[in-house]
Amino acid sequence: MKIIVPMAGVGSRLRPHTLTVPKPLTVIAGKTIVQRLVEDISKVINQKIEEIAFIIGPVKKGFPASTEKNLLEIAENLGAKGTVYVQEEALGTAHAIYAAKNSLEGPCVVAYADTLFKADFTLDTNADGAIWVKQVEDPSAFGVVKLEDGFIVDFIEKPKEFVSDLAIIGIYYFKDGGKLKDEIQYLIDNDLRENNEYQLTNVLDSLKEQGAKFIPGKVNAWMDCGKKDPTVDTNKQVLAFEQAEGNNLVAKNVVLENAEIIQPCYIGNNVVLKNTKVGPYVSIGENSVIENSTITNSLIQKNVEISNASFDNAMIGNFAKFNGNFTSISIGDYTELT
Repeated sequence: MKIIVPMAGVGSRLRPHTLTVPKPLTVIAGKTIVQRLVEDISKVINQKIEEIAFIIGPVKKGFPASTEKNLLEIAENLGAKGTVYVQEEALGTAHAIYAAKNSLEGPCVVAYADTLFKADFTLDTNADGAIWVKQVEDPSAFGVVKLEDGFIVDFIEKPKEFVSDLAIIGIYYFKDGGKLKDEIQYLIDNDLRENNEYQLTNVLDSLKEQGAKFIPGKVNAWMDCGKKDPTVDTNKQVLAFEQAEGNNLVAKNVVLENAEIIQPCYIGNNVVLKNTKVGPYVSIGENSVIENSTITNSLIQKNVEISNASFDNAMIGNFAKFNGNFTSISIGDYTELT
């Protein structure tokens, strides 16, 4: 089994955090989004993963030189071969997958690195394909699938009238990756675009018309990492799941001086908390120092210095400094203080 992860988007909706770190490498409770994504997929697949192919954008679009090294380590930790491809130009969802054409053989899962999920189903790899879906209250904002006799019979993008409440979350299984590659190649060779892009939904329609039967993979939780507020909420949900599984995410070398941690929280190595109350639902990256503060429901990255703060629903990037007692400040592009 292979996992194909298109992640070439610049993550503009999550700025300023994505100005220096690609969105899929944003850390949630101690692990990057893309690492959590492929780990959760591996649990659902319940098969040996031979290769994980990552499709990233070029350096000129904000992907640092260290990106490839970080991604190869993620694959290695799952016992898989890691491969990194570069999508030089963003021309749609199908075009992104095609950037990894040399890896599109045999059974594979395609997972866009915008979302995390929790599921308790096991993938039926005998099916021609599967599409991960989540029941939603307002399907008009999503692409949805229509079911008949347990099979997907139609894909509808943002339906104006109700046809289904099963939203497509951006994760797909294909029994034959080579067939997927051929169908995308057909789109490109014949310049069959929709809104000037090569779309995966057109490939799915074509495969269905040729007789392929897709089944739904229903997930229990679907967590968005597209903007700041949903990403902070995703951190909250991940911490809740970790607590329910009995995992303690507080490093043993955390220094507490007149400080309190209200679980669930992730506190990284060498964090110092002085005269501070942290939690619930707070993640703090390693080598950070927080003094005289109260922090709840927030996502704080590595090497951060915070003092005299009262945070709720906050997201703080790496190497940031904040002192609530001072008014003379220097704030970079896209930073928000609300």
